[in-house]
Amino acid sequence: MDSFVVVLIPIILTLLIGFRIAAGGMDKGRVREYVESRGGQILALSWAPFGPGWFGEKSDRIYEVHYLDRDGNEHHAHCKTSLWTGVYFTEDTIVHYAEQSSARRETLEEENQRLRAEIARLKGTDTGYYRPEH
Repeated sequence: MDSFVVVLIPIILTLLIGFRIAAGGMDKGRVREYVESRGGQILALSWAPFGPGWFGEKSDRIYEVHYLDRDGNEHHAHCKTSLWTGVYFTEDTIVHYAEQSSARRETLEEENQRLRAEIARLKGTDTGYYRPEH
């Protein structure tokens, strides 16, 4: 009986470690897919077992994430995920704003000029109040 327990404990530990490694791989893929589906790019992703919200959490695992959003802004966040609950970001902070390209800046300036002209036109033909049509 003692030899059975001695053999059984390492087998159970090996299985638990294997399951944790497999779950971590699936979690990282799930987080990566979530960010990329929104036009972002993962820069770094690591398990944070004592991240925000860890106390009392039984099924979700917590990760620390550095990523770029679709506009090129760099974020630092934590997220919770598991096979059944999806991906939930917490404490998502922009740590570096992207520089706007000169082409994008020109497009915005053109749009501002167009909107100013439209406002001036509306003020000239109306009382100055914008009334959206329903």
